[in-house]
Formats: sequence, C-alpha cells, structure tokens
Amino acid sequence: MSEIIEKLILYFQYPFVWYALIVGIMIALCSSLLGVTLVLKRFSFIGDGLSHVAFGAMAVAAILNFSNDMFFVLPITIICAVLLLRTGQSTEIKGDAAIAMISVGALAIGYLLMNIFSTGPNLSGDVCSTLFGSTSILTLTIKEVRLCLILSILVVVIFILFYNKIFAVTFDENFAKATGIKSDLYNLLIAVITAVIIVLAMNLVGSLLISALVIFPALSAMRIFKSFLSVTVCSVVLSVLCAFIGILISIVAGTPVGSTIVTTDISAFVISYIIGKILRR
Repeated sequence: MSEIIEKLILYFQYPFVWYALIVGIMIALCSSLLGVTLVLKRFSFIGDGLSHVAFGAMAVAAILNFSNDMFFVLPITIICAVLLLRTGQSTEIKGDAAIAMISVGALAIGYLLMNIFSTGPNLSGDVCSTLFGSTSILTLTIKEVRLCLILSILVVVIFILFYNKIFAVTFDENFAKATGIKSDLYNLLIAVITAVIIVLAMNLVGSLLISALVIFPALSAMRIFKSFLSVTVCSVVLSVLCAFIGILISIVAGTPVGSTIVTTDISAFVISYIIGKILRR
C-alpha cells in the first residue's frame, strides 16, 4: 500500500497527470448531467450514435492533416445531432432506427477512409485507440485542457440556467408545450450539448465506450434515489468519483484509461443496485 501511495505522490509531481484528472473529471461531470435526461427520454443510445459520427469525422480530419481536429469534428457532430433529432421525429424513420443508421454508416465510412488513405504505419493501433481510448488523455497540452474546461463550464452553465425547462421536456413534452415551453428548441439544445460532450470524451474513453459515461452513473443513481434532482446530483457525484478513481488506477496499474473508468462505473452500478435492494426491504 505504501508503495502505491509513493508512486501516486511521484506521479502527481507531473503536470500531465493533473491535466488528465481535470479533463477526466469535467467530462464525467458533463456526461452525468445529460445522462439522466437521456435515460429518462429513452434516448440513451444517441451518445453511441454520435460517438461513431465523431469517429468518422476524426478519420476525415486525419486524412486532411488538420493540426487540431476538434474544430472539424465538433461542428460535424453537432450537425449530425441536429439531423438525428429531426430524423428521429419523422414518421418514416423512428429514433432507434435513425441512430442505428447514422451510427453504423459513420463507423463504416470512417474505417474505410482510414484504410484507403492510411496516414500512419500502425492503422490497427490507431483505430483501436480511437475506438477504445488510449493514453492520449495523458498527453494533453495546456491548450487542449483550456478548451475542454471552457466547453465543460459552458455545458454546466447551460444546464443550470435551463434546468426547469429540461426537467419539463424530459418528463412530459406535451404538457411542456401546453404551458408555452418550446420543447423542440430544448430538445435541440440537449442534442447539441450531447454532441459537445461526445467530442470531449473521445480522448478519455474512446468512441465505443462513451455511452457508458452517460448511462451507468444515471442508472446507478436511479437505484437509490427517485426524484429528478436527487438522481442528477447522485449521478454527478458517482461519475466524478469513478472517473477520478479510474484514472488513478490506470496510471498506477498501466491499464487503458477508458476501459478502467468504465469498469469502475460498472462496479459502482453493482454496489448501487445492492444498496437499492436493501433500502427497498
């Protein structure tokens, strides 16, 4: 135990560890805020669909040799989030079918482009790190950290300012419309914020594991609490705690950051499930 503590103290002397913790905690915070709303609206897999869109956009950015792919990937993902929302409301293509269509299509096109226009000698390694996350979270620059902080703070502020409207749209859109709330506008806002979170989380857990950051903290909190506010607060606490513990474990044990964080989230869900069962008895 003392060796682990000494190792952590040693690592905390390096700025890249603090950068990883700051970015990881902020991404976990934002993901958990929107997670409760997406789970209750039965739109959990929008994160999965948009993450695959982001993967395809990252492939195009790599081929075009963009110095900072964030400025290309983020607008593309936001546009697809809006299209996904509009398509999901169509009577011809329902929400789950639209997500599956965009998700699989973007993933296939992205991988195809990376194969045809390969920009590196280790294609399988690049694809694997993009899909499942890598140590890139430990190589963040100060500019990337600042950009992540700005976007994360913006997401938190928007959620707090429009909390009541998001609450109303989450539970009953028809009632919200009857009271004068522009539910379509706030659904659009939720989709855009989700797209921003997805792009931010790409370096943390990879495109295939992003949904876990959105879903698991919300489901864990729902095992214990019932009110929307209590579930949201508990989800935030669990998500931030799991991200913090997961990053520390990955640094000490040398395990993949994304998979370690998701495994920690799963463990928290199992514990919350047991606590929920005990409380009901």
